[in-house]
Amino acid sequence: MAIDATRLQISVQEHERWRRRMSVTVPAAIVQEEERKAAKKLASRASLKGFRKGRVPTRVIETRFSGALRQEALDRLIGDAYRQALATEQLRPISEGQIEDVKYAPEEDLSFDVEFDVQPIIELARLSGFAVERPKADVTDDQVQQVLERIQEQNGAWQPVEAGKPEDGDLVSVSLARLGEDADEEARPYDFILGRGDAIQDIETAIKTLEIGADDEFDVTFPGDPDDPESVAETGRVRIELTSRRRLERPPLDDDLAKQVGDFETLDALTARVREDLEKEASDQAEAAVRGRLLEFVIDANPFEVPQSMVDRYVEGVLGEAKGVDEERLQEARVQIRPEAERAVKRLLVIDKIAETQGLNATDDELDARVEEIATANETTAAKVYASMQKSGRLDSLERDLTERKVFEFLKEQSEIT
Repeated sequence: MAIDATRLQISVQEHERWRRRMSVTVPAAIVQEEERKAAKKLASRASLKGFRKGRVPTRVIETRFSGALRQEALDRLIGDAYRQALATEQLRPISEGQIEDVKYAPEEDLSFDVEFDVQPIIELARLSGFAVERPKADVTDDQVQQVLERIQEQNGAWQPVEAGKPEDGDLVSVSLARLGEDADEEARPYDFILGRGDAIQDIETAIKTLEIGADDEFDVTFPGDPDDPESVAETGRVRIELTSRRRLERPPLDDDLAKQVGDFETLDALTARVREDLEKEASDQAEAAVRGRLLEFVIDANPFEVPQSMVDRYVEGVLGEAKGVDEERLQEARVQIRPEAERAVKRLLVIDKIAETQGLNATDDELDARVEEIATANETTAAKVYASMQKSGRLDSLERDLTERKVFEFLKEQSEIT
């Protein structure tokens, strides 16, 4: 049976960032009643020498198990009283309650404090009248040409080069060993493309002096660890052998290549698709910039604080499990991430609040229509899309995406986008 909330003494203190500290006092009579119930329950199933199972007198149980009984009763009482107090004060915690300062002595009242965060109450007094400049979404011929060249590279073939010294763009295979008393002299093989920063600059420079099959010793400066402020650059001697060298032969940029990479009859058709994709990407980036700027304006015009626990959860979500990471570095990362994490939580809360107050949450019909679109694009059925998205947990993300679109369309209507 639940505790009668009217018999509890409850007080709530408001702290910053939507932190609440609730003090609860449970009268001694309720505590004693709970202890008796616990003793009676234990007596019904206890087996003690000299008594039949389930027939042990309650007073014997109270004497023999007084400490354990009291602890069991207190644990149950604190949980029950906490729930009743929350309901009485109409509080909805968004973080796990931290029980503190539990005070109790036999035949006296039980008191305890519990701290938790509550859902922030956000007042958005201003949502309109902002001026946002949309970035240009122009696509140049050079950008199109760069994509076409990447397509050439992806469809090219690496051909061996038998003579001459390596150049930037060559794929080289080398054997490298560090020399010295404290160094591991066992040679190790490496493959990488010169000129892309895959190796230390001194190593690349040294490789460019070698012919295939040749080896030599070089002095190399190894940079310090950028994540370790105490790490410094050091110089060491290495032996490098160039075992092979290959150069990428790109296919001609013509109709044959267009047919090879996709459903394109001509190079012009491929070029048009590349331009179309780049324009869509540029348009999406411009739209994202407008949305982000609008949201920042709304947040700055309607300042509010976010619960610490929400920021903590966001930070831990960004960091993930982080197995094997030094705790000191992990803490540094938490500190660095925190300002942006707090801003991100504010953005999420503002979007939710606007959707709630303006009635912009995605409807079932809108969700169904979007699923149909996805099914049509993938030549499958809506039922299969639903099943797949539910299994992967993406259905909620899709619903949120639809809601966010409606929120930003609403915000754009309230401001000037130039």
